[in-house]
Amino acid sequence: MKTFRALSALLQYPEPELIEAIDEIEAALDEEGMAPRVDLDALQWLIGELRCGDIYDLQADWVMHFDRTRALSLHLFEHVHGESRDRGQALVDLQSIYEARGLAVETRELPDYLPLFLEYLSLLPLDEARAMLGETAHVLAALAERLGKRRSAYEALFRTLLSIAAANPDAEALDALRDEPAPAPDDLEALDAAWEEEAVTFGPGQSGCRDDLAAKIRQGRRPAPGVEEQIRAARANMA
Repeated sequence: MKTFRALSALLQYPEPELIEAIDEIEAALDEEGMAPRVDLDALQWLIGELRCGDIYDLQADWVMHFDRTRALSLHLFEHVHGESRDRGQALVDLQSIYEARGLAVETRELPDYLPLFLEYLSLLPLDEARAMLGETAHVLAALAERLGKRRSAYEALFRTLLSIAAANPDAEALDALRDEPAPAPDDLEALDAAWEEEAVTFGPGQSGCRDDLAAKIRQGRRPAPGVEEQIRAARANMA
């Protein structure tokens, strides 16, 4: 599905190739019509900035948002497991799912990197893609809120993903993320403190966040027949 690939591209670091393809990306979003018109209109701010902005300013803005603060990390499991051991197994499981569906990961990014996750969703039937995206709704909502407070054009992209997912964020999980520190990217002292925080927990006595996506990855999604050996090999290589 073109929409997931287009949104994945818009979310990535602004390289010259992205700027050159911006008209094609916009056309793909309009042509497929998966996202509501109101969201596509809101995305025009981001698309316009990418089309007309100075590339060095665009790159600096992207780094300031997504590389400088843990609160805006594009790695989904960063908001789910923090630095707990559960994250490692969740990453292995997600990598196995990608491979079972034929997604060749040719990047140094971890499997939970949101643009890569969107690439995977583009390979799925729409209902399945929406369901899996919906399992991340509380993370997407928290990121949208944080970007909105920073008056960032990227907020519209996360609102668009939420509209496509058509799922209500888990209220408890979203409240837990709202309670997490979200320092400004130029507040170096606060950033240092945030990176030193322990893994996110939901409720007393929990060793790490419980997330529907991670749970379904471990419990409900099984590889297609004939790929079990590939999955075991992938787990061995990533251990």
